[in-house]
Amino acid sequence: MNWFEAYLDEMDVVTILLSKTNPPIYERQFYISDGTVKQPLTIISQQELIGELKYTCKSPFEIDLAKKYMVCDQIGNETDLLIGSVIRTEKFDKKFFYDGNDLGATYTKEKTIFKVWAPTASDVLLVFYEQSGNIKQTYEMVRTAKGVWSFDLSDDCEGFYYRYHVCVNNVWREAVDPYARAVSVNGEYGIVIDLKKTEVPKQSKHLPPISGPTDAIIYETHIRDFSVHPESGVKNKGKYIAFCEENTKGPNDCKTCLDYIVDLGVTHLELLPFNDFGGIDETKENGEYNWGYNPLHYNVPEGSYATDPYDPYVRIRETKEMIEALHRKGIRVIMDVVYNHVYIREQSNFRKIVPGYYFRYTEYGFPSNGTGVGNDIASERLMVRKFIIDSVIYWIKEYNVDGFRFDLMGILDITTMNAIRQAVDEIDPSIIIIGEGWNLNTPLLEEEKATIMNAAKMPRIAHFNDVFRDTVKGSTFHLLERGYISGNLKYKHKLKMLFAGSISVTKKMKGMFPSPSQTVNYVECHDNHTLWDKLAVSNADESVEIRKKRQYLAIAIVLLSQGIPFLHSGIEFFRTKYGEGNSYNKPDYINQLDWARKNMFEDFIPYIKTLIAIRKAHPAFRLKTREEIERHYRWLMLPTNLAGFFLYDLEEIDPWREIIVIFNNGLKEKEWQLPSNELWNIAVQGDQADENGLGQVSQKVLIPPLSTVILFKDREKK
Repeated sequence: MNWFEAYLDEMDVVTILLSKTNPPIYERQFYISDGTVKQPLTIISQQELIGELKYTCKSPFEIDLAKKYMVCDQIGNETDLLIGSVIRTEKFDKKFFYDGNDLGATYTKEKTIFKVWAPTASDVLLVFYEQSGNIKQTYEMVRTAKGVWSFDLSDDCEGFYYRYHVCVNNVWREAVDPYARAVSVNGEYGIVIDLKKTEVPKQSKHLPPISGPTDAIIYETHIRDFSVHPESGVKNKGKYIAFCEENTKGPNDCKTCLDYIVDLGVTHLELLPFNDFGGIDETKENGEYNWGYNPLHYNVPEGSYATDPYDPYVRIRETKEMIEALHRKGIRVIMDVVYNHVYIREQSNFRKIVPGYYFRYTEYGFPSNGTGVGNDIASERLMVRKFIIDSVIYWIKEYNVDGFRFDLMGILDITTMNAIRQAVDEIDPSIIIIGEGWNLNTPLLEEEKATIMNAAKMPRIAHFNDVFRDTVKGSTFHLLERGYISGNLKYKHKLKMLFAGSISVTKKMKGMFPSPSQTVNYVECHDNHTLWDKLAVSNADESVEIRKKRQYLAIAIVLLSQGIPFLHSGIEFFRTKYGEGNSYNKPDYINQLDWARKNMFEDFIPYIKTLIAIRKAHPAFRLKTREEIERHYRWLMLPTNLAGFFLYDLEEIDPWREIIVIFNNGLKEKEWQLPSNELWNIAVQGDQADENGLGQVSQKVLIPPLSTVILFKDREKK
């Protein structure tokens, strides 16, 4: 039993903890030895703790982490120098930052090179396994520069199962390679593969050009939800390749799945996380459900969505086939990514390989928990930032994804998010980056968090707009509270800003963003209650028919406001989760996209399709800068219940030269005097919509109850 413990807390500072139960020694002296030379430590402070004495000592030299050191006192008691909080110092970060692009297993038929960053390890073993789990072969890895351990194996390693055994502070831990590109079923082992065998022909040529984020119309879904319904008409229900199936039919031959979203007209499909995650046993077919916010392996597709989770090639190839099938239909893919936390910190490969480095800690030394799941990723540390950037770039280059939605982005730091944006821009500036900029309780300075309040510091990254959401539909977290579409006029004044892309439209009304390209406008997503379920509570006294109109009013506001519109799959046919507000692990019958319900409300969908078509056809609804909005947008002063805007001077940018949009959240028809006696074409009125025009009005227009009106003037013929 050691009399004391010694920890390296800075590169030249050693902290010694001495139990008070040890016999007292007058004027203690401590020494450090590398096995050949013993030198005294200088005690710079002493502190009395509850059960220990704490000595902070200065080393006469900077500690070399590649060596083993002992700390002893003047009477011969000694202990190993262990790695302490030095890993969270700026000096450590800079000293061991590795900028190579070869971490993980780099395969060729002749040789595979294994590299893992483990600067605090005293030993690292590369261990190969039989598929049964028995150890097949063990190799000692070699420590190289920047704390990278390496081993070259001159053999064809394709299909080898492997792990790293890492010794830190005299404790051995087994870990899967954080840079693994393939894993065994349930992610228990990394697997060496030949990525060339997973190649799928790229279909990017079929994607229509996109000139900026506001050109996007995002449709969010979950891979299993999308096709698992018994009447989806899909053969491979709940799988990646369900997105490859065409001509699928639901009840009464209604279009489903891929054909349906193509017909709907959205530009981007946002998929809940499909990197390998915990919470599901991949060996059990249809046994469990999870949204996927439990990340295990960041660079490997989830196995439960594959037709064969045991074959590492299948999940990779089928993920690529899914993405390219969507590309072939002109739809881009946004990947929901969870770089803010891991599934279980104690079991994380990050913690096993470099304990204490990858996570944030409070001032009292406890793991910070701004995410609410027990850990926050320390994105501000250089090798954490590098890992996130490397991962994002890998998904772009290897899987051809078109965008990223950052879960709980406010946990991450601004520098990291901007570095990601810069790295992505070097490949393809049209790739969209959006995220949840919520301000969460994590140990970062407020000015360093990637939050909505700091949006101006991240000029090409967009944020989910909770003010838009709650103003339009009412509080997400208080179901009884009504928003504008459900009859509440209290916050109507905010719509002036929200319709304009949430920029500053007057000196008195400060905007949320410098640019409309930074607001993601939505009223519903996978989180919390669906809008239909909320309206069933907040407007329970109203008929189903009235609530339907309120829901369509909300969708119209999302699609016609400046910014990036976002639709949760099924919102257009009144998706319900039967009152469940947190369905992350609930059964299919709650989470599935109900294609029978879609058929039930088939007559409503063409209206939404027309609104989508109008937005896509008219750049006036997709203005990209604050300056454009200041030039073309004007809030309309309208009577109670009405809210709307005027888009004008559009001759150079749009087929329509002037546009009026008015929303009515009241139960009565309203009449409004038009600003001129000229004829206006009607594109949308009540439950009717036609981009080419429903008719014409002059002098005044009638706005039906709970509806949207769009009026326009064509360009003058020259």
